[in-house]
Amino acid sequence: MRSIFLDVSAPIQINNVVKSFNGRRALDGASLELRQSEVLGLLGPNGAGKSTLVRTIMGRVAPEAGDVLIFDRVAKPGDNAAREHVGFVPQEIALYPLLTVRENLIVFGGYQGLKGSTLHEAIEAALKWSALADRAGDVTKTLSGGMKRRLNMAAGVLHRPRILLLDEPTVGVDPQSRERIYAMIETLRSDGVSMIYTTHYMEEAERLCDRVAVIDHGRVIAVGTKAELVRSTIGEKVEVVMVEKVPTLESVFLHLTGRELRE
Repeated sequence: MRSIFLDVSAPIQINNVVKSFNGRRALDGASLELRQSEVLGLLGPNGAGKSTLVRTIMGRVAPEAGDVLIFDRVAKPGDNAAREHVGFVPQEIALYPLLTVRENLIVFGGYQGLKGSTLHEAIEAALKWSALADRAGDVTKTLSGGMKRRLNMAAGVLHRPRILLLDEPTVGVDPQSRERIYAMIETLRSDGVSMIYTTHYMEEAERLCDRVAVIDHGRVIAVGTKAELVRSTIGEKVEVVMVEKVPTLESVFLHLTGRELRE
């Protein structure tokens, strides 16, 4: 999967994006920047606007105001050329259950415009990366939940995107599969892929993400590394009561939003 990118411009810039559904603001002037080769965590309660923001980047939602730039190019809905280097892994399992693992990758590779030896090489690399080479001939519906998640990810990166949007890719998987997915993400990071990682799990954000953006009521209310978020919200002091209480990303989140992560 090796592919190093030297473009130094911000892969994604989101500027004051507004979107409403049935009179309710899903995005209310959201602004965000994804930097080169970073994993940017997108954290927020249900209904905060995370999925709408990701769909706006993908061009599936047309904003009422503001814009999305991909490598300095304004990406309007339907502009596939602007998004040719963007991959997407949805939260839902988006696979054909009656096809084999390899057949699924052939189909999704075709959707991404791959064919011939290029498609074959991409499939072999994806099977190795997702640790599914020995299950390539298995019918997808017979796979475990964790294997389906990994195949879902493999289908999203066949065209070797420079940007990858991951929408809660570890939901419902066992700890062993989760560790495998973490390793897959680390491989992408080392290859220079820039990622937006939407998650409900604080430990994932702390472990995987270079920076975290907190979104609430359609606005990005804070963004930074864990240390920067702790310093700007809770402060640098540590309270000691029998045991040392170290500020966590969860405490930062609750301080910023004033509510639980899941609603």
